[in-house]
Amino acid sequence: MTGTPTRVRIVEVGPRDGLQNERRPVPTAAKIELIERLAEAGLPVVEATSFVSPRWVPQLADAEDVLSGLNRRAGTAYPVLVPNLAGLERAIAAGAREVAVFTAASETFNRKNINAGIDESFDRIRAVNDRAGSVDLPVRGYVSCVLGCPYEGDVDADAVVRVAERLIEAGCYEISLGDTIGAGTPTRARNLVQAVGASIGLTKLAVHFHDTRGQALANVFACLEAGVATVDASVSGLGGCPYARGATGNLATEDLVYMLHGMGVETGVDLDALVDAGLFISRLLGRRPASRLGQIAALRAEESDT
Repeated sequence: MTGTPTRVRIVEVGPRDGLQNERRPVPTAAKIELIERLAEAGLPVVEATSFVSPRWVPQLADAEDVLSGLNRRAGTAYPVLVPNLAGLERAIAAGAREVAVFTAASETFNRKNINAGIDESFDRIRAVNDRAGSVDLPVRGYVSCVLGCPYEGDVDADAVVRVAERLIEAGCYEISLGDTIGAGTPTRARNLVQAVGASIGLTKLAVHFHDTRGQALANVFACLEAGVATVDASVSGLGGCPYARGATGNLATEDLVYMLHGMGVETGVDLDALVDAGLFISRLLGRRPASRLGQIAALRAEESDT
């Protein structure tokens, strides 16, 4: 084992990955307020939105307005997801300073998700990365279904390694390994990051766990022990996947930060401010927070009102 890092960089994905599947429209101003609250809480990265087609993701049709409307905090990055060159050009015009691309380790999931196989997805990714490179935009890469696929079942680690290698070759500076359906367990998660890390280097790896089976925090802990120092999470546990039946939200950022601080690991995040941001978006969506800390805070607020 490499050993647990003394500091972990958290990539907050709630405003994009968390909100993209919400049926109830979230006002643009509320999205901006959520992003700014998360940044003020000290999160170093807040993924702001996605420049996908509004036809496919109506919730994010206001991507330009969200990104251009932000009061950006020094020290926080605001990457955006782009599916293709058209999305990238929109992002550049709106003032994006970092972008992310995505593919999957499962051929079937890729076709269901983006109507393209893995090889076809890399044609798009290389085009995006080449154009982003021409204007000095860093590109992050996401890999979905790294520990299981809703259509193909278990995913072989070698398949994940190959996709991660191709993303690095295409110019991505970091690869986020996504357990899209929450199928992973700690030993499998650690073995996977060790396999991918042996190929591209642990410093270029992030992990992204869904909590479908209650394993997300345990999986993160196992990956931290292996030396991973970047973790994706979503405020209030927002999120899910329309192509992965039963896949619940992402790991809640509040619960992740609580664990890390309890372990003596630095994050730079103000936990109280983060919990407040989670309560803000949960109230807006009309439901209780999915994070354990948020639930405690919500109950205390109700008790104080009675």
